[in-house]
Amino acid sequence: MIVVTGAAGFIGSYLTAFLNQKGYTDLLLVDKGSYLKDSKNLEGKQWADTMDRNDFIPWFKQHADQIDFVFHIGARTDTTEFDEKIFQKLNIDYSKEIWKVCSKSNIGLVYASSAATYGLGELGYKDDHEIIEDLAPLNPYGRSKNDFDIWALKQPSQPPFWCGLKFFNVYGPNEYHKGRMASVIWHAYQQIASSGKMKLFKSHNPNYKDGEQQRDFIYVHDLVKVCFWMMENRPENGLYNLGSGKARTFRDLVESTFKAMDKAVDISFIPTPEDIRDKYQYFTEADMSKLIAAGYDKPFTSLEEGVEDYVKHYLSSHSYY
Repeated sequence: MIVVTGAAGFIGSYLTAFLNQKGYTDLLLVDKGSYLKDSKNLEGKQWADTMDRNDFIPWFKQHADQIDFVFHIGARTDTTEFDEKIFQKLNIDYSKEIWKVCSKSNIGLVYASSAATYGLGELGYKDDHEIIEDLAPLNPYGRSKNDFDIWALKQPSQPPFWCGLKFFNVYGPNEYHKGRMASVIWHAYQQIASSGKMKLFKSHNPNYKDGEQQRDFIYVHDLVKVCFWMMENRPENGLYNLGSGKARTFRDLVESTFKAMDKAVDISFIPTPEDIRDKYQYFTEADMSKLIAAGYDKPFTSLEEGVEDYVKHYLSSHSYY
């Protein structure tokens, strides 16, 4: 049996569907009970059982022999949440318990880390274990992810295979419920559909023109392919970046969205709120050399192709994967 935590969420539900397509239906889906019950993300998916996240750890400790692999995708991901206790409980302590059981019972583990660990990118975006303790995340969410990465690397007792995947800017189907935390593409689609226009933040950095702030955007389908590849191939344990490996501008993203919606481009710019200006990332780009060296050779979807697929096959019809 394979465990997927955060199974009712954006990435977890997409991974569940992907596993189904690969022939895996003996799945234990873990999430907040109400999410599992009411999530449209899980409609049409197949699994063996579901479990509330609060019940899972005690159950796992007693029934680890039933589990073959764990995808720990669940986490508190709200970058505007500043209650450190929430992140300590859900992102650090919970993950430690999963790690300990996997280590004791020889169960493989893939868990979600984050590119938020890199902060402003002062040390670059290379998944080098030597720099992890020197990274300076910009918010409690990023710190919680980095704190767990640091802890994991120091553990003498480890799962037989484990990797922490540093997700960059993920977009794609099944994120309807995320609201303000949904991808920029989702927000762009909503704005363009309602007004025919899109507003982006101005640049307050002389090195970047308005709209030319850059991010590494990765289509969720590419992301879950890597997760699945990790389970099947089990390369060297450790942290791995998971982006497209190519930074693109917000203007590129929004123009692609207008094109996919068959609408004329109409972009304007508004000031970046002062309370986030000093924490605003102007550039992120995953160094993907480690994953490639580990043997992963599948191409990543271009921004234009990903946006077109997402808009035309999902957003326009409010469809799920």
